[in-house]
Amino acid sequence: MLTAGKRGLGFAVGQEPLIALFAKHGCEIVATDLDIDTARAIGWVNTNEHSTDLSHLNTRGICDPRVFEDHVRFQVVDMRHVPTELEGFDFVWSSCAIEHLGSLEKSIEFMERMVDCLKPGGVAVHTTEYNLSSDTDTLVDGNSVIFRKSDLRELVEKLAKKGCRVEPLDFEVGQGPADLVVDEPPYTHDPHLRLMIGPYLSTSFGIIVTKLDNAVSDSSMTASAG
Repeated sequence: MLTAGKRGLGFAVGQEPLIALFAKHGCEIVATDLDIDTARAIGWVNTNEHSTDLSHLNTRGICDPRVFEDHVRFQVVDMRHVPTELEGFDFVWSSCAIEHLGSLEKSIEFMERMVDCLKPGGVAVHTTEYNLSSDTDTLVDGNSVIFRKSDLRELVEKLAKKGCRVEPLDFEVGQGPADLVVDEPPYTHDPHLRLMIGPYLSTSFGIIVTKLDNAVSDSSMTASAG
């Protein structure tokens, strides 16, 4: 997808460098994040994990400033209420954001909703927290939730009903030196692959989704029903 003219949509981008990298490849990017008041109340502003405009998104100089300005626009978006006009994208992504929507239910609702942002053949890549401690108990509500293996499998089934293919879930967690480091609040370790969230050991998990040509959007279903 990283070729000139491809359209990408990023959710809760914070100050990540991906936007500048994608723009450097010639992609047309819509970068989104929460409104400043909500982000400040949650704490994202104090930790430099929030953006209010394009000035935060190319600070490493990855992309030529003129190219960046031509290829990127910023929009305030709450992932719990994605605007209907955000559609027709070749790719969509988020980096460890879907677990911060208030509940596992809202996280899964977002994943179903974001499918409508993709054009047929489009690809979505999301990372989230994965529970290494339990497949029964987890954090299901609050500022940070943790997906269990069963939750991820449920998500695959829901996305299949939306006309999507999800790449096979890889539950191998690794046993290298970096994998064995466990970070705890206030999270200061480097590497930072496994961390404690409350009583649960977690790590990052990647989900890759392709919208098939025969997928039906929620808006189309509503129109047909009407």
